[in-house]
Amino acid sequence: MNILDTIHTPRDVKVLSKGQLKELANEIRQILVDVTATNGGHLASNLGIVELTIALHRVFESPRDKLIFDVSHQTYVHKLLTGRNDAKFRQIRMSGGYSGFSDPTESEHDAFIAGHAGTALSVALGFAYARDHIGDHKDSCIVAILGDASLTCGMTMEALNNLTVTTKRLIVIVNDNKFSIDKNVGAISIHLNKILISGFYKAVTNAIKKMLGNGKFGKAVVRNVRKLKRAIKSIILPASYFEYYGLRYFGPIDGHDIAKLEEILEFCKFSNVPSLVHVKTVKGNGYVDAIHFPEKFHGVEPERAYNESFTLQPDTVSYGEVLGKELTKLAQKDKTIIGVVAAMARGTGLSYLRNHCPDQCIDVGIAEEHAVTFSAALAKCGMRPVCAIYSTFLQRAFDQVLHDVCLQNLPVIFCLDRAGIAVHDGVTHHGIFDLSYLRLIPNAVILQPKDIQEFVNALHSAFEWHRPVFLRYPKSYNRNMDLNALGFSQYLPLGKAEKITEGQKVCFLTLGNMIDLASEARKELENFGIQAGIVNMIFAKPMDGEILEDIAKNYEFVVTLEDNVLSGGFGSAVLEFYNDNGIKINILRHGWPDRFIKHGTSLDILRMEHGLSVTDITSKILSALNVCNS
Repeated sequence: MNILDTIHTPRDVKVLSKGQLKELANEIRQILVDVTATNGGHLASNLGIVELTIALHRVFESPRDKLIFDVSHQTYVHKLLTGRNDAKFRQIRMSGGYSGFSDPTESEHDAFIAGHAGTALSVALGFAYARDHIGDHKDSCIVAILGDASLTCGMTMEALNNLTVTTKRLIVIVNDNKFSIDKNVGAISIHLNKILISGFYKAVTNAIKKMLGNGKFGKAVVRNVRKLKRAIKSIILPASYFEYYGLRYFGPIDGHDIAKLEEILEFCKFSNVPSLVHVKTVKGNGYVDAIHFPEKFHGVEPERAYNESFTLQPDTVSYGEVLGKELTKLAQKDKTIIGVVAAMARGTGLSYLRNHCPDQCIDVGIAEEHAVTFSAALAKCGMRPVCAIYSTFLQRAFDQVLHDVCLQNLPVIFCLDRAGIAVHDGVTHHGIFDLSYLRLIPNAVILQPKDIQEFVNALHSAFEWHRPVFLRYPKSYNRNMDLNALGFSQYLPLGKAEKITEGQKVCFLTLGNMIDLASEARKELENFGIQAGIVNMIFAKPMDGEILEDIAKNYEFVVTLEDNVLSGGFGSAVLEFYNDNGIKINILRHGWPDRFIKHGTSLDILRMEHGLSVTDITSKILSALNVCNS
């Protein structure tokens, strides 16, 4: 029997020998590779945190002690050690399987849901304050596990600023798998930490305090010794930065040395001063390809963990890839065009721009709010910023979009990747809300092209509109296409729709990739003698009022299709237009329901589960027509 099969609760990890711990780590890594090869998921980050997670569960008592992971895409190991090494883990990110992020509905060991970076420290402070004031377990520990990139988040910095006024007992772990520290500095810091946590150091310190007593002279000596220690550490360590915030710094520590991690964490566990443990790990550790290509193995597609080509399926075109190449063509001709991205250059396609026009691509780190306001300032100065952000992350910068960009009607082009359902990543990553919250903002232009070619046309046209533009699109487009044959072919007039087919009685109004559903539903309706029309609306704001009025004159039913929640979305905009203009027409809206949608095995399965399949759409139309004709 594998050692992992004997782990049913975190307590089972505590009784393992040193040799068994090493074997356990190897078993976990093998499962991670096998599962992500089948289901896709976050591989490199989980491979890098295996020993740290084991050490955390050997030192702390989950769920009594709270382990709060930032982003939480690296909690696969945590799941395996907390009773979730079962069939549902083998189906992680699939229908019926576990979430790829922390999820309190799955287990009491998941303290808080988190799919966005920068949240863990604020959450940890909230837990610590509640423990200190009303909690049942006053001696319990709160541990925030951050990635080094989370330190670029404004929210993390805000929490740091409030740390010592909120609690005196908190442990912060910075999992550093990116920036490097000089070996000599690391060696000295490790040596100092050996002294700091040793029994001898504590005994001598206590003896000196006792000998000096509580007199003025004794207190002055102790204060000066502390100042001297901090001064020396500030010269040779990155400790002073964190100590300004009231944190006691330890590190950097080898994040793959379980014994050393346990030693440090045990000391911090009983400290009455907030502690920061700086842990150095290797992203992708244990899997050679993931070490060499950590960015490409950060999130892998199903069946790609062993594939060295790192390419999408032959029939799949990435919108991000097209964005990167088209934006590079434009930037090479116009030096005022600047790409702005918040730590997702490869995912959004801007890495291509960065490679070819490095001075015209700026990565601000995980700081979406700054990215938006920075882009606003660029536009104010006459530059042409293109801000590429995943839909799910743009909502973090809602105030900046409204106040800094749209209020001044600044021509920032927002490229919203992963708009719509993000199938496997689930509730925290679905981009199904942006239509609703952007539509209420004055001056915003919101559109979604139906395919790659229209996307290229939209990108080029957006530079001519001189308005805040929100160009939304899914991750990929499942059709064969020669990217070299792409190019700007047609200017898109602002707010103008496109008639695809004529029909009778029923007309589909579609936005973006939903046109495929409309085409399939149209074929189904033909079996019942119904010829439906299809209009590619392209724009959710402003909408083509002329074509909407024309539809009302020639059809009995309007059917709206959108890859967004129904509440306040595209269908709502159509309803409002007809209501505001006193036009009576039957409207059937189709979109995602007013709930958070879980992850699933495929888009088709999720659509079927939530009433968005072709069968659901045609059944609803036929039912409405029968009622109307009765």
